Formats: sequence, structure tokens, C-alpha cells
Amino acid sequence: MHALANSYPKAVRMSTPARKRLMRDFKRIQHDPPAGISGAPQDNNIMLWNAVIFGPDDTPWDGGTFKLTLQFMEDYPNKPPTVRFVSRMFHPNIYADGSICLDILQNQWSPIYDVAAILTSIQSLLCDPNPNSPANSEAARVFSENKRDYNRRVREVVEQSWTAD
Repeated sequence: MHALANSYPKAVRMSTPARKRLMRDFKRIQHDPPAGISGAPQDNNIMLWNAVIFGPDDTPWDGGTFKLTLQFMEDYPNKPPTVRFVSRMFHPNIYADGSICLDILQNQWSPIYDVAAILTSIQSLLCDPNPNSPANSEAARVFSENKRDYNRRVREVVEQSWTAD
């Protein structure tokens, strides 16, 4: 019997405040998922999440399924996670590498935001860009100067989101 006690894997991580909070975030997103959003930790790693945001209905983003990753540190929820789109995007506030220029992920972060709130904010950013702080200057320019062309480029990204891995 004594030998069994020592055979547990040493890799079982102690539960830190960040991990406890992320478990709570995960339970909430499972039991009460916001519309058009899903997210879950990667296998055995509560600190790294995969998420999907569906493009909001009746917008150029409608029908898109956009993949993201969220990387949390042990100082969560006092510090925001690093959030990135894995899907290719065309948006004034999304950098080429998928990073997102969004105030709540930078200077307006608050520990009251959980994973559901982060993803919901990113989803509303899709339809409501801020062309004044462009991460993608081309997208910002097209958004400001030619909405029809902008919407066409967004539709292309939406269609790519169906076939990409």
C-alpha cells in the first residue's frame, strides 16, 4: 500500500490562485457560455486555452469561426492573458501575428474580467473596430475609406476560416 502512495506523478501541479481562478472561469464558460464563444484549456494545461469566436450574425463577420489562444501567467487575474488569433484576420485592431490591440488586454485590464468577458469583448471588437489605434494600418485605411471593399476583405477571411486547420 505504501508503494502506491509514492507512485503518483510528480507533475501534478499545486493549485495556485491563478489556476483556481481559471478552473472557475472554465466552469462558468461551460455552464453559461456566452453566445458565439467557446473556450477550453489545452490538454492538461489550465494555463493555455484554445478558444473559438463565431462572427456575429448580420455582420460581415457572420459565419466565420475564428480560432484564438490565450496564454495565462501565474499573476492572472491581476494581469491579463496574452491573447492571439490563430486564424488569419483582416481587422484594424489585429496585428499580422494575431495579437489584438484592445484596451482591456492592456491598460484597461481589471481582475473582474474572466475568460468569457475577454472573448465577448474581442467578439464585439470585430464589428466595432477602433480605427484610431490601428494595429493593421491597411485594414484601418480601407475601413475608413471604402466600407464595401473592407466588408469584401472581411468576407474572404470568413471563408478562409472554414477551410483553415
